[in-house]
Amino acid sequence: MSMADLTESAAAPPRTRRLAGLRRFAGFRIIVGGSLLLGLLVCALAAPWLAPFSPQEMDFLNTLVPPIWAQDPAVQMPGAEAYLLGTDSLGRDVLSNLIYGARTALYVAVVGGVCTMLLGGVLGLVSAYVGGWFDRLVVALTNLWMCFPPIVLSMILIVALGAGVNNIIIALVLVDWTRFCRVVRVEALVAMQRDYIPAARLLGFGAPRIVFGELLPAVAHIGATLLTLEMGIAVIVEAVLSFAGMGVEAHTPAWGQMIADARLYLYQNIWSMLLPVGCIFVTVLACNLLGDGLRHALDPRNRGMSHGR
Repeated sequence: MSMADLTESAAAPPRTRRLAGLRRFAGFRIIVGGSLLLGLLVCALAAPWLAPFSPQEMDFLNTLVPPIWAQDPAVQMPGAEAYLLGTDSLGRDVLSNLIYGARTALYVAVVGGVCTMLLGGVLGLVSAYVGGWFDRLVVALTNLWMCFPPIVLSMILIVALGAGVNNIIIALVLVDWTRFCRVVRVEALVAMQRDYIPAARLLGFGAPRIVFGELLPAVAHIGATLLTLEMGIAVIVEAVLSFAGMGVEAHTPAWGQMIADARLYLYQNIWSMLLPVGCIFVTVLACNLLGDGLRHALDPRNRGMSHGR
């Protein structure tokens, strides 16, 4: 064995360990993020059975009750021990509103994220494939649309559309389609330079088959990553709009609305604000962890590096 072979064999294990460590870390992020999102989804779907009270049920004898661990048995009202996470200023159970608020947040996140991905992703694919004046028009429209601050534009659209969960989704799609369009278009342009696209044209494949059969698999990994990140953005947008009183209707439980109600009684019961803030933080963290893990796990360039070395 030559000296070069000895050097290469000695250097290979650390590199292999680093790549294996990166793959394990990506898998860890996927497991943690996916598990958190799955738990939130179960809570949202099983809200009628998990919530101990109706989210709109009021108990005026037990208002601003702190969580069970912060209650003082000497001064609490009868029945206050039934509220595990306390009550708000109207005597509504915080735990029940958090559970039903997860249903609102995840509905906006999933439906809004998928619709945004479909609109922006398909437009980016078609723009990259067609090229020419259509591609220049899409790029100009994307740049112009991204000049507007997203939250301000969302508020303007909500004012025009009116409050409601579905209107939040419409506003989210109309604001954030540019993110998918720009990234997917760039990835599709890179894929257009590869040999299998000209080969597909030579074989007589039509435009729909090339776009959705050849280009779409090449950008699927970036689409999945952007979808999870968009879900986190959707949760924040819904919370901000609900906090500002421009999101969901008054009778619909939402974490942003809970924060808005609790801010007036911050010194009497800070937990009413911290708990929904914590739910938003955990949900967005789960989306980011899942998206970051998927980015590394699904990117063919990373897989090529790990198998080629």
